[in-house]
Amino acid sequence: MDSKRFKMLDEPFTCLICHKKVEPLNYTARDHCPYCLTSIHLDNLPGDRQNPCHGILNPIDIMSKKGEIKIVYKCAKCGEIKVNKMANDDNYDLILKISANKDIN
Repeated sequence: MDSKRFKMLDEPFTCLICHKKVEPLNYTARDHCPYCLTSIHLDNLPGDRQNPCHGILNPIDIMSKKGEIKIVYKCAKCGEIKVNKMANDDNYDLILKISANKDIN
């Protein structure tokens, strides 16, 4: 991805869904909760915080691309599909559950 279009925001936050405190990754920008895997639809481009939707991004599928595991999200508010890389500390049991059960939402 073009580095001019990627804004590195690796900030702590409290998950709006599971309410757990989420710490920064310290190696790339964190873009979802590692516990429940949800995210908030905030960005048009990574880190820009310019999307007005602010809907809940629910994980709906898992895919592997070029050896990387990616989480596929669908926004509960606008329906947009987004894809984010799995983080090292993500809930792997939930990753497996989503991968095995394509109709979780």
